[in-house]
Amino acid sequence: MRHTLPLVPQFYVTAPQPCPYLPGRMERKLFTALQGEHAQRLNDTLSKQGFRRSQNVLYRPSCAECSACLSARIRVADFTPSRSQRKLLKRTQHLRRNATSPWATEDQFTLFRRYLDQRHADGGMADMDIFEFAAMIEETPIKSRVIEYTRPPGPDERGRPLAAVCLTDVFDDGLSMVYSFYDPDLSDLSLGTHVILDHVAIARDAGLPYVYLGYWVPGSRKMGYKSGFTALEIYKGGQWRDLGNPDDHGSALHPLSVDPIAEQVARISLPDTRAPSETQETWPHSPRNRD
Repeated sequence: MRHTLPLVPQFYVTAPQPCPYLPGRMERKLFTALQGEHAQRLNDTLSKQGFRRSQNVLYRPSCAECSACLSARIRVADFTPSRSQRKLLKRTQHLRRNATSPWATEDQFTLFRRYLDQRHADGGMADMDIFEFAAMIEETPIKSRVIEYTRPPGPDERGRPLAAVCLTDVFDDGLSMVYSFYDPDLSDLSLGTHVILDHVAIARDAGLPYVYLGYWVPGSRKMGYKSGFTALEIYKGGQWRDLGNPDDHGSALHPLSVDPIAEQVARISLPDTRAPSETQETWPHSPRNRD
């Protein structure tokens, strides 16, 4: 009889650096490498425990005295768009969706640079060149897609120009919006919201129960928009729960708000190494090319 052994990835902690969401605070991340034949299963399992992917790394916040960052996801079956979101969907009916393999293009990079220069000129990604952009899109060991949104051409334009792009991972239980960017000159279309609403539609059509939005941070204006979606769950205290009233979740510092790293790692659930046929579960195929 074959024994079942868990995957045993090594976990590390980054050095403290300024928090991009809350001023005057320092952030620290717990992370592990995402690689090998079990990458898809490891990603699926850890994502259900608040981890996010960045290229070949899985991470989640592990700040010394702050636990404000909360992984968020939309429960697709219970989601109902608000009145303003329904109006937005009517305004964006002219957009077309195109799902592609994880492959970077010059058009994507041009839009990405315009987005950063006008919206996040002082952010951590502001200096990314085309090679780093290609790595962000293409270096994925799991099932990923690039979802492009195009608009009708204007005067002197040919073809349908890009309006928005989202790098999306496919989990066994949902879609994860890894990173999205859009045309900053189309602010009246609220393209960031449109992309989320469309991902809910994609997940519903595919029979996937969740859309993972990344982290919601109470007290951060940059992340506050996520609380505007119904059926939102957050990962808090080791379990997923309804967001409820956003004001009930604080961002106050406290020396006991974060458990020691050793205790955090000890509580992480890991998948086993049995083949799908042995576990009688179907796991998504892990493509070798990038998103």
